[in-house]
Amino acid sequence: QVQLVESGGGLVQPAGSLRLSCAASGRTFSGYAMAWFRQAPGKEREFVSGMRWSGGRTTYADSVKGRFTISRDNAKNTVYLQMNSLKPEDTAVYYCAAVQVLGKIPASKYDYDYWGRGTQVTVSS
Repeated sequence: QVQLVESGGGLVQPAGSLRLSCAASGRTFSGYAMAWFRQAPGKEREFVSGMRWSGGRTTYADSVKGRFTISRDNAKNTVYLQMNSLKPEDTAVYYCAAVQVLGKIPASKYDYDYWGRGTQVTVSS
């Protein structure tokens, strides 16, 4: 049983930073793509960033390029999202997602099989 548990959300002022964590368990994720999505009130869930668990290329939404960084720690079975220069429009519930896939990292929420419950990020002064 795959389990993804997010943590690290909270309230932060504009221009501040947060690091989200996604603890993954239940199987070996070497053939998986891992991603972060977010959903603001009244909006669709949108892709933020993704990477292959085995490493290599990372992808980012245009809105977060240069500000967010995705990474993983194999020893801890954890994926991270470092968020810098946060803006009020980054306010959302952030979700971790996983899917077993070869090739391109999916950017559609419909392509992911496993989801965490989310962690709230609020950017406000």
